[in-house]
Amino acid sequence: MIKSPHMKSGFTLIEISIVLVIIGLIVGGILVGRDLIAAATIRAQVSQIEKYQTATNTFRSKYGYLPGDIPDPTAQQYGFVARGTFAGEGDGDGYIEGLSSDAANTLCGGCNLGGETATYWVDLSAANLIDGGFIAAAPASFPAAVTGVGIDAYMPQAKLGGGNYVFVMANINNTTHKMIGGNYFAIAPVTQVAGNGTNASPGNATPTGFSVAAAYAIDTKIDDGFPQSGRALAGFTCCPGGSGYSWTEYNPVYPARSIAAAGFPAASNAAVAPAAYTCYDNNSTANTPRQYSVGQNSGSGLNCTLEIKFQ
Repeated sequence: MIKSPHMKSGFTLIEISIVLVIIGLIVGGILVGRDLIAAATIRAQVSQIEKYQTATNTFRSKYGYLPGDIPDPTAQQYGFVARGTFAGEGDGDGYIEGLSSDAANTLCGGCNLGGETATYWVDLSAANLIDGGFIAAAPASFPAAVTGVGIDAYMPQAKLGGGNYVFVMANINNTTHKMIGGNYFAIAPVTQVAGNGTNASPGNATPTGFSVAAAYAIDTKIDDGFPQSGRALAGFTCCPGGSGYSWTEYNPVYPARSIAAAGFPAASNAAVAPAAYTCYDNNSTANTPRQYSVGQNSGSGLNCTLEIKFQ
């Protein structure tokens, strides 16, 4: 049969409908798969913290001290690395303290290449209570700045990925060097570590953290789902202008690392406006509880860190 020049071939409505259904199924499958991957990542991160908590409790039950905090001569009697002579180098006081230098009165909350915060991972590794060989750090010596894959010898990567690590810290006032309560696991981006702290130096571009949605999901699974109460406490990673330290608890406008000023967590009830850079806010209403900023960017902003108190 010879087709008329006026006849045109094309898709029927049924064929178009079938194609649209197939496209819908593909898109739906992708979205469901993405959600499943995200949920699995959250479960893996929660499980990682739980394993470190279990290892910590097991170590304390067996040796009588927290990892990193075990003093000499007990440490050496059990075959652990020798401790230093100053507070925070293995003093058995129940706090896992960092040091900014090998000297008296230099305790800090988040210094992770010297003192007990560094030796915490060394002790757990030596006791065969965790995976990974974290043997590079020492209680009273400080290497030059460590970056890139070198960080992996000092602390474990977080299951969330994205340049985030798990490290430990004590709640300490950096000005008075007084302990003000609690040891914490921190999940935060780490781009550089040195004897004077965990984060990138001031002036460097602030590293991204992990998403608001992920922080909220983790907090909900292990705590109360609120960013500034309970066991899990959230912090910001970024700010207008995008530079500064990698986390803060107080000022959502300029994230100066101010744990030393007022303790941990923040007690401020000031109004915080939701924005693209916030991890949590109270919708600009002072004296009301702050909530995760999941309404901003659908919770996808990489604005958050978490500090999770030891149990």
